[in-house]
Amino acid sequence: MDISKLKTSRRKEQQLEQLSPFELKNDLIKLASDQQTKPTRTMLNAGRGNPNWIATVPREAFFTLGRFGIDECKRTLNKPEGLAGIPEKKGIGKRFEAFLEKNKDQPGIEHLKNTYKYGIEKHKYDRDSWAHELAEGIIGDQYPSPVRMLKHIEPIVHDYLIQEMCGNNPQRSGKYDIFAVEGGTAAMCYIFDSLMENYLLRKGDHIALGVPVFTPYLEIPELKRYDFKVTYVHGTGKNSDGTSNYQYPDEELDKLGDKTIKAFFIVNPSNPTSVEICDKSRKYLIKVVKNLNPNLMILTDDVYGTFVPKFSSLMNELPQNTLCVYSFSKYFGATGWRLGAIALYEDNIYDKMLKAIPEKEKAKTAKLYSSLTLYPEKLKFIDRLVADSRQVALNHTAGLSLPQQIQMMLFASFALLDKQNHYKKVCTDLVKHRFNLLWEGMNIPIKPDPERASYYCEIDIHEWASKNYDKDFVTFLEKNFEPVDILFRLAEKSSIVLLNGGGFAGPEWSVRVSLANLDDDDYKTIGKKLSETMYEYVEAWKNSKK
Repeated sequence: MDISKLKTSRRKEQQLEQLSPFELKNDLIKLASDQQTKPTRTMLNAGRGNPNWIATVPREAFFTLGRFGIDECKRTLNKPEGLAGIPEKKGIGKRFEAFLEKNKDQPGIEHLKNTYKYGIEKHKYDRDSWAHELAEGIIGDQYPSPVRMLKHIEPIVHDYLIQEMCGNNPQRSGKYDIFAVEGGTAAMCYIFDSLMENYLLRKGDHIALGVPVFTPYLEIPELKRYDFKVTYVHGTGKNSDGTSNYQYPDEELDKLGDKTIKAFFIVNPSNPTSVEICDKSRKYLIKVVKNLNPNLMILTDDVYGTFVPKFSSLMNELPQNTLCVYSFSKYFGATGWRLGAIALYEDNIYDKMLKAIPEKEKAKTAKLYSSLTLYPEKLKFIDRLVADSRQVALNHTAGLSLPQQIQMMLFASFALLDKQNHYKKVCTDLVKHRFNLLWEGMNIPIKPDPERASYYCEIDIHEWASKNYDKDFVTFLEKNFEPVDILFRLAEKSSIVLLNGGGFAGPEWSVRVSLANLDDDDYKTIGKKLSETMYEYVEAWKNSKK
């Protein structure tokens, strides 16, 4: 076998591939960094999904709004030592309108003006109340009230979720209650905890996970507190040519008909495969749930939905069953802002199932929430989520910070006011272009896929070997190398960091490339180095036969 040896032994690879991909990444980064001392060598870390773009207009609006907030505070009290008052509600609507007119050349002012107008015209907001919430929100001088979400912010974020998660075509009348949270990860933690706290899930219960999936979803159910029995719903769908499309076959979705499965957790579009559930599979899933398991609780993490045209979440298709988690982090380049939302349809199975838990447990939850209301048994699940997020006792200080809610709303209104979807087009075109460059670098034709979000790319080395060579080559690979070998080879020889698809419960020999965080041309380089490494295995196989 004529293939260069790595610093990392095969035995070490076997040990390291047991780690989460995000922990394994640290070893790969160290390897790649060690190689940066070589001339012209730059590390290309395509392991993490932090975007390298931002939405500018809603940020400009945020910072310009800050000037108005400061002016309002100084208006009521202004000490030279740097102490000011707080915004006054009376007449603030006219003062804000005057500010908008006086500062019409300031960055983001047009967006501020249109957002203010949107609230008044679409939702009939009182001018003073609306402008006062904007001023207090940007200054952050008060606790969040209501604690779940600010009064004027929630309807605008609601409009955004209907537009982006429901394809602007909601299947049901009625509204969703929204809880503004500190990003999608906080949402996951809150939901898991509240389901347990309210006896909708219990330790050892049977749940299902759609895989491949974001690694924490694999790890959380195994924690001692939950110890869930997990059924995996595998995205093993194939195209007509035998290549993977990562859709869920009917026989996999049939698993959800088992009534012992109480909850189904899914990322849609998926991570790491970056495809949404196709229309056929979505309709079949709906049929299974409605006919066989109508009380199935569904948690869908839809952070990448904005990267697929006319995306329709399960929150739209199965609103009574679905808790939707959405994060603003990827689409708007705002991972550091920690902006997320949990949306739950007002007519839902969670509230109905709370009424059906045993009387003994009803008494326990009534006692738990008795400090919040005289009628704790009537407390909705979404409001229990809020209280549980602050250990109930601190419910009065719950809620996402006011400035965070203001920025969230400005992101939402930016998309709502962009009637021609100019931002969406440039954002989605960016990741699609990088996807094309990656495959161009590998010199492999791209198969069209309408469900592709293109935020990540999953490349299955095993599938490539099986499709292009005989079984002898596949056997050679399996016998002589670990599935993660290509990751160490790329890190050590090319300073390229990718993640292992097997760590996401995907194909063992696959790698995940994030298309979000590097310069465009870097993806062509990654594709080329991937291809070169793959053909090194081919050459080693051929040499072994001589």
